[in-house]
Amino acid sequence: MDRLDRAADVNEAYREVRIADGVVERPATPGTATVHSLLRHLRDQGLDCVPEPIGVVDGIESLRFVEGADSGEGWYHQHTDAGLSSAARLLRRIHDASADWVPPPDAVWGAPAVPAAEGEGQVLCHGDPGPWNFVWRDQEAVALIDWDYLHPGPRLHDVAYALRWFAPLRSDEMAQQWHHFPEVPDRRARVATFVEAYGDLPTFDVVDAVTGRIRDTMALVRSLAEQGQEPQRTWVAEGSLDDEAREIAWIEAHRALLT
Repeated sequence: MDRLDRAADVNEAYREVRIADGVVERPATPGTATVHSLLRHLRDQGLDCVPEPIGVVDGIESLRFVEGADSGEGWYHQHTDAGLSSAARLLRRIHDASADWVPPPDAVWGAPAVPAAEGEGQVLCHGDPGPWNFVWRDQEAVALIDWDYLHPGPRLHDVAYALRWFAPLRSDEMAQQWHHFPEVPDRRARVATFVEAYGDLPTFDVVDAVTGRIRDTMALVRSLAEQGQEPQRTWVAEGSLDDEAREIAWIEAHRALLT
């Protein structure tokens, strides 16, 4: 078991999830009410690609379970261009539907709000749109779950995060051993496929956008760890920030493979 697997175990230990009779139950967070408000807004617009919130009772949130493959199984469903494109289109659909949501006055965000550049526009970012947080059926993304890092921001903030993990913008070894590609993928082509399927993004530098997004994630993890929150405190203690710095260095050194 590698460090990343241990980190996932820590995360599950500190926020135990129970699934029974088609309902997901887990401890609520300060941002749960805000997340539920957005999810209701999205579903009221006909989006069945986000979980249906049921409510919060005695500190436990409940949501309808979405059938399909998620977590580690998600890696396999997004290997194809069809799977990759379906995730990009689903993310775009959610972003579009979130743009006119009015947050409650006491909204609590799971990550800091990110200002949009002039003319860029702001949506509600999922904050963690990796393959593991999509629900998949037959290599098609059908839902996006686990909205713990919800925050306002530009579309590119979520897209850059997704590109890192979907392309992936990682070493050959990681692409095969951690992402389970049978052979090293054409990262540049996969970036182009995702961006085209999402559609109508402003021109951006892939390397700069993704490394900047990683730095934002590092800052959030560091902040939460300093507050004593888990699993971030354990991640930092086990060297996650050093690992992320090495990932940034790899991306910057392999720009020619990616753009």
